[in-house]
Amino acid sequence: MDSSELKLENIDAGYGDTQIIWNLSIVCEKKTLTVIVGPNGAGKTTTLKVINGLLKPWNGNIFFKGNLITNIPAYKRVELGISSVPEGRRLFPDLTVEENLKLGAYTIKARRKANETLKFVYELFPRLKERSNVKAGKLSGGEQQMLAIGRALMSQPSLLLLDEPSLGLAPKVINDIFETINKLKESGLTILLVEQNAYKALEIADFAYIMQSGRIVNFGRPENVMNLEELKKSYFSISR
Repeated sequence: MDSSELKLENIDAGYGDTQIIWNLSIVCEKKTLTVIVGPNGAGKTTTLKVINGLLKPWNGNIFFKGNLITNIPAYKRVELGISSVPEGRRLFPDLTVEENLKLGAYTIKARRKANETLKFVYELFPRLKERSNVKAGKLSGGEQQMLAIGRALMSQPSLLLLDEPSLGLAPKVINDIFETINKLKESGLTILLVEQNAYKALEIADFAYIMQSGRIVNFGRPENVMNLEELKKSYFSISR
């Protein structure tokens, strides 16, 4: 029996005539946290766009819960249980925290349990409850990242895609965000995390892929990847 939540097989993709990722194969097991780490320009965000349906691959296939979804449009992938937190958060700055959250519950399934999910999000992020009537544009960077994650959770996903959640945040806020991501994994959510902050990502991951120039150059358990001194020096300059 297939235990994977998500599987990418031999994906080629790009924009126009420019190829960004080559022969990419990735597996995310159910109820685990998988990370893709690598430097800027490695193709990490492009990989997420292929998964969430915003970019159609040139070659290869995508499976979700054992079903082929390569040609399924983005909005239907949300209905299936795939939700994304994009780089840059993409909030509605003139809407309040709560209005932004409720917009995340737009599928029929999510609307039925919107109040219950909203309560869960507020318990996960008490600061959002305190700021529920504040416009998103008035929030700090850390609060905005909490809101972006909360909005994605409102669709009740079984797979959460996170694109650079630590980008531009202060160290303490980064620690808080990663603690929350780990809690979500422990709750049974499958997570695929894309990060440039390799140390923090590998610290909480169950499995890791190292990406460079559009290709997977290594993969394995985080402790094995972290022991590769050449990778640490060449790609990430990892430091505590």
